Amino acid sequence: MIKLKKILTHCFMVLAFTVAVTSCKEETLPKPKAQLRLEYPAPTYGFLGTSCPYTFEKSNYAMVIVNDKCWVNMDYHELNASVNMTYRPVNQNLKELFLEAEKLTFNHAIKADGISSVPYANRDKKVYGSVFEVTGNAASPIQFHVTDSSKHFITGAVYFNVQPNYDSIKPAINYLHKDIIRMIESMEWKD
Repeated sequence: MIKLKKILTHCFMVLAFTVAVTSCKEETLPKPKAQLRLEYPAPTYGFLGTSCPYTFEKSNYAMVIVNDKCWVNMDYHELNASVNMTYRPVNQNLKELFLEAEKLTFNHAIKADGISSVPYANRDKKVYGSVFEVTGNAASPIQFHVTDSSKHFITGAVYFNVQPNYDSIKPAINYLHKDIIRMIESMEWKD
C-alpha cells in the first residue's frame, strides 16, 4: 500500500511538472483597451441660398432648415448632433447682444472643465466674432458668435442628442469645429 502511494505521488509530481513546463511558453499580456474608430465623410461645402441678410458655406453633409427669422438649424444626423444659429439685427444694442451670447456660453461653466475662446476678425468682409470650446460634459461643447458690428449679429451652438460624455464625442466635436470655422471664414453680409 505504501509503495502504491509513492508511485501515485511520483506520477502526480511528474504530471504537475510537465504541465507547468509546457504551459508557460508565452508570456501572458493583458489586452489593450479598445478605441472607437469613428470615420466621417470628407466634407464638401456649398453656399447657403436664402433671402436672409447673410450667407456662408455650409457642409453638404448637414440637413439645413432656415425659418422666417433667418434662424438656422443644421442637422448632422450621422453625428447625432445639430448646430443651431440665431440671427438678430443690431439696433444700437450690440453690447447687450455680446453680453447675452457670452452669458449663454458661460452658463455651461457648471459642468465644464474649461472654456477657451479664439477670436476671429476679417476686416475686408466685416466679419468679427469668437468661437468658444467648452471642455467637459457640458450640454454644448462649441458656441460662437459673429457680427459686422453695425447691422447683423449671429450666435450659434452645437448640441448632441445624447447625454454629454466629452471623451466619447470628441471626434464629432472636432469634425463640427472645422465646419464652424469654415462657416465663419466664408460668412458674407448681404447689404
